Amino acid sequence: MVLTIKKNVEVCVLMKINAENEKKLLLEMLEKLGVNEENAEIVAEATLNADLKGFTSHGLGRFHNYITGIESGNIDPNGEIIIEKETEAIALINGNNNFGQVVAYKSMNMAIEKAKKIGIAAVGTNNSNHFGVTGFYSDLAIKKGIIGFVIANTEPAIAPLGGKEPIIGTNPIAIGIPGDKYIAVDMATSATARGKLLESSRKGEKIPEGLALDGDGNPTTDPDKALKGSILPFGQHKGYSLAFIIEILTGPLVGAAYGKHVTGTATCTKNCNKGDLFVAIDPNKFVGIDEFKKETEKFISELRTSEPKTIVPGDIERMKIDDFRKKGLNIDKSLYKRLSKICDGLDIDINDFIEK
Repeated sequence: MVLTIKKNVEVCVLMKINAENEKKLLLEMLEKLGVNEENAEIVAEATLNADLKGFTSHGLGRFHNYITGIESGNIDPNGEIIIEKETEAIALINGNNNFGQVVAYKSMNMAIEKAKKIGIAAVGTNNSNHFGVTGFYSDLAIKKGIIGFVIANTEPAIAPLGGKEPIIGTNPIAIGIPGDKYIAVDMATSATARGKLLESSRKGEKIPEGLALDGDGNPTTDPDKALKGSILPFGQHKGYSLAFIIEILTGPLVGAAYGKHVTGTATCTKNCNKGDLFVAIDPNKFVGIDEFKKETEKFISELRTSEPKTIVPGDIERMKIDDFRKKGLNIDKSLYKRLSKICDGLDIDINDFIEK
């Protein structure tokens, strides 16, 4: 039990859950929801991966949205994943509203296998669902010695430069590089992810300045006003331009919705029609994996020797994972209540998994 004292002198009791118990809890909930073993394993791994890396807005804190999606019929755990088009280098996948994690997992693995044969491959998806943390799928490529590149669009959140109406999604991008150590980038093209706003709203916390605007186009630190307004792109025109391009590559290119027409990624209360694109590149078809890793490590060594505290993309995630495995994940009061409600409905005792 950990006690933290807030400024208003209110004592908040935080509970914890370790990685093993989180995985068990997720699997049990999914089993009670009728999800088959293979799909449940994928969804549980993706959800746990988010919490391990510190993206708690996409982990257990997001899980209730998937249940809402199942109950409303917007997520079909038995939806048949269909290959609509395929060549040696590409494939277009219709997820038929299955779990976004399941569709993305299978699509990324398809891209990896194609890349192993011809060097580079791309798989696009439509009619899928929110898939959690983008980097989980580029990680799949890393584990097989492949460079992974993943992008997706989301419900409108970013207003075009000079405007105040959200039209473009937070549109994440993740790139994973195979190496001796974890090298990866996973980020939204907005100044913050929408999930962070949802998490701050749930916790009753303010958001930092400079991240969002309210509905009138004024700066705000209130997550609820930000959710009704718009999120700023990172780096102004740079983030905006990148989000714009991703909107096209994961909308018109793959037969998915785009801009104001995208629904179902924030809360799963509406049918999800967003798109994803998974690209895999095999270094063996270029300089060879060993040469690639050797030169990459040389570059990283140069960075580290220039300044001992130099951070390489992937370092923070590795530190977060180590910290989670040592200390567990904090479960605040609001998340505990939300999980308890879910578990009660599924005849599961949440306290069998939580450390108090």
